[in-house]
Amino acid sequence: MPQIIELDTPRMILRQWARSDRAPFAALNADPRVMACFPAPLNRAQSDALAARCEALIRARGWGFWAVEEKCSGHFIGFVGLHIPGAELPFSPCVEVGWRLAHGAWGKGLATEAARAALTFGFDRLQLNEVVSFTAVINRRSRAVMSRLGMREAGTFDHPHLPASSPLQRHYLYRLSAVRYQASQQTVA
Repeated sequence: MPQIIELDTPRMILRQWARSDRAPFAALNADPRVMACFPAPLNRAQSDALAARCEALIRARGWGFWAVEEKCSGHFIGFVGLHIPGAELPFSPCVEVGWRLAHGAWGKGLATEAARAALTFGFDRLQLNEVVSFTAVINRRSRAVMSRLGMREAGTFDHPHLPASSPLQRHYLYRLSAVRYQASQQTVA
């Protein structure tokens, strides 16, 4: 069994899931503001199943979509991390960086801060050549995070799990290569 990785940022801990995360995760997944760019909010059983899948993948690999705990409050605020999508996408195989935070955590730079930690882990420890991210065309907030992370827009695609009639079917794809990421880190240092 691999070692379970935890990541630390100035304001958050990205960690393995705990039973106590289930209720706040269900509240976040039931919030129509958080789920506006997803097909539908999740009920408690669906939310718990998603958390269990995230937890199992971290247990199996050591990394994944980590539970995010805010240091100052100790509260669970969502998930951020790396994931290998199960859906057959036009750019598969790939590793994506993704996030879903409670509405109260929006607008504070937390998604960007946590996603940067996940990218650093992916490029430095996993030696990934590239990380992608994708979201519905209407999701301007996530697209802004992707841009802040240094990712570049790489076109659009129709998500295969969404019907043609869905306004969410069309997605933007963003890419970040290890070379581009390393160059951006040297500029910061």
